[in-house]
Amino acid sequence: MAKTVLDFERPILELEQKIEEMRRMINDFELNDEIDALERRVNDLRVSVYGNLTRWQKVQLARHPDRPYTLDYIRHMTTDFVELHGDRYYGDDHAVIGGFATLDEKTVMIIGQQKGRDTKNNLYRNFGMANPEGYRKALRLMQLAAKFGRPVITLIDTPGAYPGIEAEERGQAEAIARNLFEMARLPVPIIVSIIGEGASGGALGLGIGDRILMLENTWYNVISPESCSSILWRSWDYKEQAAEALQLTAPDLLAQGIIDRIVPEPLGGAHRNHIEAAMFLKSALLEELKELRSMKPEQLRRNRIRKFGEMGEYET
Repeated sequence: MAKTVLDFERPILELEQKIEEMRRMINDFELNDEIDALERRVNDLRVSVYGNLTRWQKVQLARHPDRPYTLDYIRHMTTDFVELHGDRYYGDDHAVIGGFATLDEKTVMIIGQQKGRDTKNNLYRNFGMANPEGYRKALRLMQLAAKFGRPVITLIDTPGAYPGIEAEERGQAEAIARNLFEMARLPVPIIVSIIGEGASGGALGLGIGDRILMLENTWYNVISPESCSSILWRSWDYKEQAAEALQLTAPDLLAQGIIDRIVPEPLGGAHRNHIEAAMFLKSALLEELKELRSMKPEQLRRNRIRKFGEMGEYET
């Protein structure tokens, strides 16, 4: 059971707790039938609530503190993960992790942003906000994957690149721009998966790929709803309206041609069942990799550049 309960989840969680209490206290088989009927009604309520979430509610689910993070997906989807450290220029950024791993008996390079579960770990991981050395480490690992002909999988979950003065002094914008340039030319398959928050250039620094996947309850946009509200209305009070206007959820972006595929989550969100969420993502990754492995490097580059070039086209 999740430790944190969002407002729209509370009625469901309260009913689930009452059913569990009744099952522990009652051994009457006739009453068990009534409890089973109540559970069916609760399940219908889950389907109704989670099937009709607003965009802001999906943003809340994407930020759920019990949601699986990059290391959770790596642990459940892969074996033999060997983490690699450092950018060979400045240092090792703990907000970005990556290394070789085995995915269904095939070696891949998997890279992602990592948040912490508590205050101590969030400080250690810088709340998933990478410094320039994080993006340079990611690029070093991608180039290493290309050297050995291994596919690259990136897992995006960040509120943005770190905005501190020291990050700008070390070339934050250049590091992200360099990643965009080099990822566009990488001669191996790249699959990008948004597993939580995908905000601004901090997400895009790991976001150039042949396939862009989004989990069902995630968001991906140039700006967060709160920041958008603050700019437009000078207040965070309009974040829900901002989320609607930004159209930042997976169905929105699939319709706009920004992403290629929506990966389902367990009913109620990925935080409800980490293993099931990881299996859904693993299945999608394997399907996409099977298709991409048949393409030659030049075809991958050409398709990738065309894919992102078409995103800038619009009619008035």
